[in-house]
Amino acid sequence: MRNGWVAVVIDGAGRAISFPADISTALAAPFTRAAIDIPIGMTDDGNRTCDRLARDKLAPHRSRVVTGARRWLWDDHTHPDEANIEASRRGQTRASRQLWHLGRKIMEVDAFVRAHRDCDIREAHPELVFLRLNGAPLPSKKTEQGAKLRRDLLVAAGFVEIDDWVTRARLGTGAKPDDLLDACAVALAARDCAGCVPEGEAPRDAHGVAMQVWF
Repeated sequence: MRNGWVAVVIDGAGRAISFPADISTALAAPFTRAAIDIPIGMTDDGNRTCDRLARDKLAPHRSRVVTGARRWLWDDHTHPDEANIEASRRGQTRASRQLWHLGRKIMEVDAFVRAHRDCDIREAHPELVFLRLNGAPLPSKKTEQGAKLRRDLLVAAGFVEIDDWVTRARLGTGAKPDDLLDACAVALAARDCAGCVPEGEAPRDAHGVAMQVWF
């Protein structure tokens, strides 16, 4: 979702969805564990073991994992061309258009996580969750077949409200159907914590933030 967030909550009362404007609002209520589909923890060169392992698990669809997040990209630059000139100067991979436009949300989450170190906030990737649920690689979520398969997997996992939620989202929130499907999958990652890459103790970045992707 380009502006704002899709937040899905699973608790003893059932499941709920909301469309908060910022991550602080999304996580304002007390929670046991939260998962977010955004890079959490960054290296100076943009290389993270968790990204490489996630891409390997999703092969041959490695491009479904956005890589290369670096704080200095957005701390020091306001235009992608300037940031990429600096990346080239440093001998690093240039930022993709998709990564650059995720920058505001990446930095928003980074600031929140670093300010709330006592909270259990984890990075999750919806495609890894769908892979776990399906047991095999899925077609693109942009195709009718891929969208239906993901929807059916979520219904089987208990999200019987998903069709109503999609209809609700279309009424002015700006959320697309695949945004809702992804948010539901990430909520399952927070609840289940079925696996992560890398396994074991998470590597940490220069600010002590864990770099590990859950599913």
